[in-house]
Amino acid sequence: MLLIDIVLPGLVLGGMYALIALGLTLQYGVARIMNLSYGESLIAAAFGALTLYTGLGVSPLVALLLAVPCAVVLNWLLYRLLLARLMRRGKDRGAQEIDSILVTFGVLFAVQGVMLIAFGGQYYSYSYLSIPVVVLGTTLAVNRLVALLFAAAIGTAVYLLLTRTRVGTAVRAIAVDAGAARLVGIDVPAMSGFAFACGGGLVAIGGVLVSMFLTFNASMGVVFTMKALVVVIMGGVGNVLGALVAGLMLGVVETAVARLVDPGLTLAATYALFLAVLLIRPTGLFGRAAA
Repeated sequence: MLLIDIVLPGLVLGGMYALIALGLTLQYGVARIMNLSYGESLIAAAFGALTLYTGLGVSPLVALLLAVPCAVVLNWLLYRLLLARLMRRGKDRGAQEIDSILVTFGVLFAVQGVMLIAFGGQYYSYSYLSIPVVVLGTTLAVNRLVALLFAAAIGTAVYLLLTRTRVGTAVRAIAVDAGAARLVGIDVPAMSGFAFACGGGLVAIGGVLVSMFLTFNASMGVVFTMKALVVVIMGGVGNVLGALVAGLMLGVVETAVARLVDPGLTLAATYALFLAVLLIRPTGLFGRAAA
């Protein structure tokens, strides 16, 4: 059935978009840092999974146990040693965002350069759980289904942590109004660093999962940064539920366009959906207008 053939692969792709965008939601929506090197972190995690699997035979799912803590620590150090100082220096939010853009733009080229030296510019992929199975009449690879299940579980866990715990309440308060959060005793710098580090962990998970079924190279990070940013803005900056819904929408639309029209028009469809949402809801699907 054509509808199932579009919806199921679209949900798999959209689930990956949503998972990847969750990390940027925390970094930009909470810490107020526009991390242009975000996609490079994803590709670095993908290369890490590739190296462990092809060199040592370590399953990508096991590699998550190494990739996530490393990513969390590296992102926390980046925030504490560099970005936090810039945030204190900025006179207002606009100045802080400009500084973060300039710095992470430099980090982008540094990380990309290291990956180009180590792996070159060619494309890489590896075969892991690439066994076809039939689901509701549609053939999908097991690795894609595993990636979808992981994305769903992690997305649900993040949503529950942010809505059912005190730490999550503090993080959401900073996303809404950092000044008001500070007045009620929330340590804004510490929680922002925590959110930034967790965002790095989430993008590492996305990188490992994506590497199981997509071909990638050292220069592809900007594509994932762009897709994540589109999802974050569509859903409403700082809104986790919005990022989840927007990611699924984007995946289904791209799959429908690729299947029914032309695969070359998927990028155009991405921006068309993005503009349509912003014309109807300028603050995003679940965003709120500033008072």
